[in-house]
Amino acid sequence: MHRVNCSYRIARNAPKIECVSDTPLFDVDQIRMDFPILSTRAGSRDFVYFDNGATTQKPYAVIEAIDSYYRNSNANIHRAVHQLSQRATDLFESTRVKVQRFINAPAREEVIFTRGTTESINLVASSLCAKFMNVGDEIVLSALEHHSNIVPWQLAAERHGLTIRVIPIDDSGELLYDELPKLINQRTKLIAITHTSNALGTIVDISQIVAHAKRVGARVLVDGAQWVGHNLLDVQKLGVDFYAFSGHKLFAPTGSGVLWGKRELLDAMPPYQGGGDMIHTVSFEKTTYAELPNKFEAGTPDIAAIVGLGAGIDYLNSLDFSARFAHEQRLLEYATRKLDEVGVRIIGRAKHKAAIVSFVMDEPRKIDPHTLGTLLDVEGIAVRTGHHCCMPLMDRLGLPGTVRASFAFYNTIEEINQLAIALEKIKRSFNAPRPAPAPIAQQATARPNSPASAPVSSNRSIEQIADELADDLNLFDNWNDRYAYIIELGEKLPKLSVSEKNETNRIHGCQSTVFLSARKKPNTTDVLEFEAESDASIVQGLIAVLTRLFSGQRAQDIIKFDIESFFERIGINSNLMMTRRNGLAAMVSRIKTLAGLVESQRTKDGERAGVA
Repeated sequence: MHRVNCSYRIARNAPKIECVSDTPLFDVDQIRMDFPILSTRAGSRDFVYFDNGATTQKPYAVIEAIDSYYRNSNANIHRAVHQLSQRATDLFESTRVKVQRFINAPAREEVIFTRGTTESINLVASSLCAKFMNVGDEIVLSALEHHSNIVPWQLAAERHGLTIRVIPIDDSGELLYDELPKLINQRTKLIAITHTSNALGTIVDISQIVAHAKRVGARVLVDGAQWVGHNLLDVQKLGVDFYAFSGHKLFAPTGSGVLWGKRELLDAMPPYQGGGDMIHTVSFEKTTYAELPNKFEAGTPDIAAIVGLGAGIDYLNSLDFSARFAHEQRLLEYATRKLDEVGVRIIGRAKHKAAIVSFVMDEPRKIDPHTLGTLLDVEGIAVRTGHHCCMPLMDRLGLPGTVRASFAFYNTIEEINQLAIALEKIKRSFNAPRPAPAPIAQQATARPNSPASAPVSSNRSIEQIADELADDLNLFDNWNDRYAYIIELGEKLPKLSVSEKNETNRIHGCQSTVFLSARKKPNTTDVLEFEAESDASIVQGLIAVLTRLFSGQRAQDIIKFDIESFFERIGINSNLMMTRRNGLAAMVSRIKTLAGLVESQRTKDGERAGVA
């Protein structure tokens, strides 16, 4: 099915495949018909899904397998004698065999089902460290790691007195392999390493890691979350001790994952969790544990997700691996060239990469990743923004985050062209002339505790200001231009002082960092002035909208104003992603809470004056 020939070399730690024909690389149109969500429309546009590094879409085969399970085989597994339970058990255990063959594990008992890569790594961090590690032992990680391959080891280090060491990277995102002899020594007990960086796409040469581990007798765990859906995997040839991956990045359901481990290690490790199905005998004096794999599978698993995992593996096996791999590499090469032409700055140019491109926009003006992702969403393009659960990596690169486009075999060259066109459009939007914002009636004088003035509007009502803002936004035909205008409003706001950026003024619930400072206007009892600042351009613009509405207004008027109706009127709620809406709601809540406190105090003061 879908078999073609072409010439290329597969990524590290996978076999070389030579082909000679000029047959088209991949029948991607046929493949796309297998994925119902890919026919989704984003308004009048085709929906472009470039967030495969976060989760992959699911083919009909997976969706129908889950549906069939619930319709025809739903029962708990292992612990009943009726036929329905046996059918469910057979489906569940057949997936274990499929996984064993898919990764070439020596035995099915070495395949442990988990909820995903994160739980798989936590299992090893808990059980392996408890059994085999002592105070002073060392764990080696890399600067590329996802938080899921950092935090579990930090927790283990705290419990057992371990030391964590980190393999550095160069500016291209490549591991500095020459540092391995210095980092890996007789105290090293485990190296936990990603196979493919989720943030940059860097492919790690596992063979070098294994060679250095064997030199000192250390074990190796590989985070394969970004590898298994895109490359061949042979855990025996790889030579590692543990391998972890998630089903949902393998075109299978969320809630399904795998830990493969060498049997001698799994046998020696204590259980990770206690409960049903992982025991042999239980008494109040002593419990004995089941054999592998049950020892590490306490309680009722997500049976339907595991059935779906089996269907996902079947689907991948039905495709020609060489063709889908070559197609993804073609996407990577083309996207890299097009983004270079657009003028964004690509972050991570390792020699060996998966089909992942991270980038930032510095020109014509710097646009933070969250804002750029929001603007791309307006164009119907789904990307991931932020630190990608790789804060130490972003710190190393000197960035708060990036925009990440991650591809799968169902993506197309035309979709990459759409991304390039959208980025060019965004750049033009920020260069285009705009109407000047409505004048602000008056400015507050600088106050001792603030670095600059905040806009106040004591001569105009909130409703009048809302009308002006709505009129300004209605001058633009599309939301990218509206966002650009809102961002420009934010750029005109004064910055908060360092002292005002404290925990008291921080607003939680926002995806970006937001601080909001408030005070009563001098010589008034209930007029509030606000200043705020965010590290995200679009949020700074939303702050400008809120301060324009509320700063310099009486507390009771702030409380009464129907902000949700205003948001609906200007279209914010339908054009802002949920995390941004939640952050906006948190800012509004803080403003109204402060107004409520001021109004309550004013009322009390009035009552006291009346009594006096």
